[in-house]
Amino acid sequence: MSTEPFGPLTRRAFLVAGALTVSFTLIARAQAGPKAATATNSETGDVKNSSWLDAWIQVGADGHVTVFTGKVELGQGVRTALTQVAAEELDIAPATIDLITADTWRTPDEGLTAGSHSLQESGTAIQRAAACVRWLLIQGVAKSWNVSPETVTTTGDGHLRAGDGRVASYGGVASGLSLHVEVNPAAPLRDPAHFRTMGKELPRVDIPAKLTGGSAFLQDIRLPGMLHARVVRGPSYGTQLRSVDIASAQSRPGVIKVIQNGDFIAVVAKDEWVAILAQRDLQRSSYIATTPQPPGADIVEKLKSLPAEDISVLNTQNAVERGVLTVKAQYTRPWLSHGSIGPSCAVALFEDDVLTVYTHSQGAFNVQRVAAELLGLPPEKVHVIHREGAGCYGQNGADDAAAEAAFLAKVLPGRPIRLQWMREQEFGWEPLGPGMVTELEASLDAQNRIVSWRHEIWSNRHNDRPVTAGGTLVGREVQRPFPPQKGKPIPMPEGDADRNSNPLYALPNMHVVFHYLPDMLTRCSSLRSLGAHLNVFSIESMFDELAKAAGIDPLTLRLAHMEDDRARAVMEAATARFGWSRRSRADGRRGCGMAFARYKNEGAYCAVVMEVEVDRDTGRIAVRRAVAAVDGGQAVNPDGIRNQIEGGLIQSLSWTSREAATFDAEKRTSFDWSMYPILRFPDVPDSIEVHIINRPGMPFLGMAEAAQGPTAAALANALDDATGLRLRNLPLSPERVRAAVGV
Repeated sequence: MSTEPFGPLTRRAFLVAGALTVSFTLIARAQAGPKAATATNSETGDVKNSSWLDAWIQVGADGHVTVFTGKVELGQGVRTALTQVAAEELDIAPATIDLITADTWRTPDEGLTAGSHSLQESGTAIQRAAACVRWLLIQGVAKSWNVSPETVTTTGDGHLRAGDGRVASYGGVASGLSLHVEVNPAAPLRDPAHFRTMGKELPRVDIPAKLTGGSAFLQDIRLPGMLHARVVRGPSYGTQLRSVDIASAQSRPGVIKVIQNGDFIAVVAKDEWVAILAQRDLQRSSYIATTPQPPGADIVEKLKSLPAEDISVLNTQNAVERGVLTVKAQYTRPWLSHGSIGPSCAVALFEDDVLTVYTHSQGAFNVQRVAAELLGLPPEKVHVIHREGAGCYGQNGADDAAAEAAFLAKVLPGRPIRLQWMREQEFGWEPLGPGMVTELEASLDAQNRIVSWRHEIWSNRHNDRPVTAGGTLVGREVQRPFPPQKGKPIPMPEGDADRNSNPLYALPNMHVVFHYLPDMLTRCSSLRSLGAHLNVFSIESMFDELAKAAGIDPLTLRLAHMEDDRARAVMEAATARFGWSRRSRADGRRGCGMAFARYKNEGAYCAVVMEVEVDRDTGRIAVRRAVAAVDGGQAVNPDGIRNQIEGGLIQSLSWTSREAATFDAEKRTSFDWSMYPILRFPDVPDSIEVHIINRPGMPFLGMAEAAQGPTAAALANALDDATGLRLRNLPLSPERVRAAVGV
């Protein structure tokens, strides 16, 4: 390998230099490819879908353990939690485990890291695989010692002990076994009463580098000979540059090449700043608007005017009882940006007919398939390795950046290409979380029982992640564009815009309809929690509206209609910890609100209670205290759970009180933090408490998106309690609050 700063770089050197935790050799890499191919997508966390045991876990002769997961670290602490799961069932120290996250040549294809599935799916699969490995080791050593397996125990430090005191190491026993066998999902799990690791607050393994300025993110990768690239586009999605002066940019010193293929234009330079300057030169070109933008104001009229395909989510026909009180309400959410702190980035190298891509996409295997189609390569010639990005939860620009870096790497083989979007491109071109409208109507009888419930949703689909080349920007911009991929909503019980629109409450005469709008008003796709954010906001706001109209306590109304004991326990725990029955009564400025949901009705249970203070002069809502209770089944890392609920709560407060993408007739207009304000440190709640209801031995339930919906509704309910103002259109911004109070 050349040691010159910009000299030739071999493929192996690229892998060694760039892979922050990848240490496998070319030979091991080649062996891993076919093995990974045998481990197909695990949709349910059932290891039978990735049946080879060594696709999940390998034990070396020296006792070193490597665990493989198709899920990725997004800041949610999954590397730490999955390591704890494996360590517990293997009965070894977490520090002795090397966890490999999504790598298309090494790990099982577990689909996307999304929808709070990591622990539910991969955690369950790894738990079963680890239990199977431990049982095989016990059986193997028992056979060699000629004793019953029931007399052999594990010691917690990588050894097995017989009743007569004999001891053997995991590595020694494993060297005489083959783990290339079918997983036995019936292998006995460890008794929670004897857990050494699960349920403990293991320090997050991804935090030290982030705190010390180490190489924590994909954006930090710097490789010998690496070139820097910037794409050149109009100001936002729905615009196109005209009369671009390629020759002028190409003549700038330090520019390696300006690449143009159809409408796709990119600058590649030796120095990142040179690439930025050349990009700015090119983007001074005039542009035209090619797609109408969403409305700046009346989202309801626009969405309801679009052609719709009606999807019946729920329709129960019970004996009709007479309602004596009916409440109707309409709720809206604007288009939302992901607002990723670090703009999207990717690093790619094409060498020896093999493409390697580092990406922070949540779907590494989708990136592999897209890049293969885009470049006309066999999928096995595309190696995609996940590295954590500085902010990603949903489909931001990560998948596009990966496809663009791959495209440029093919044009300039032998040199790693680092491509990063600019801040204004992230805001201008990433898919947004769709704007939504809901309409609810519910009736109470004379005994304050809900006797009918109607819920309607108008929205585009919330899932348009690239699975074909035509799903990426570059795939549609090249001279011979790829056909646009055909999107469709995610069906229930996962749900799309209709996620969490089916209440967990026991209600009669429920009618829930999703008016699916196939025609996109702008580029939209997944944003954390999808439709659950507005649907839970709507449902839990309606419960408070009904309670207020009937003159009863909101908690009383909820508990009267909840038959799920775990849901009741979460609501009771949150309100008890908050002191709901002793809460101070509204005085025009201070008030309290609560809300509950079980994410997707199959994930974690979460209730949020908060006290707010409203400045009627400025319209600012200050959250003085927030208390959450959560039940996610078996708690793996309690501190990690608190991190997730706190983070989701703060993120939802930002969405609910501030965020909204803006547009004019030609383009998006929110290109930076001044035009797209997010929650700042002074506006974080004065106090946040998270109380965990642990269920030892119960299945893992997804946590990451459990708090978003309940937080949004609790804020609106507390605002109404404080001021008597029911605001139904998000965001509950200071301007809207001031207008409502008449200032």
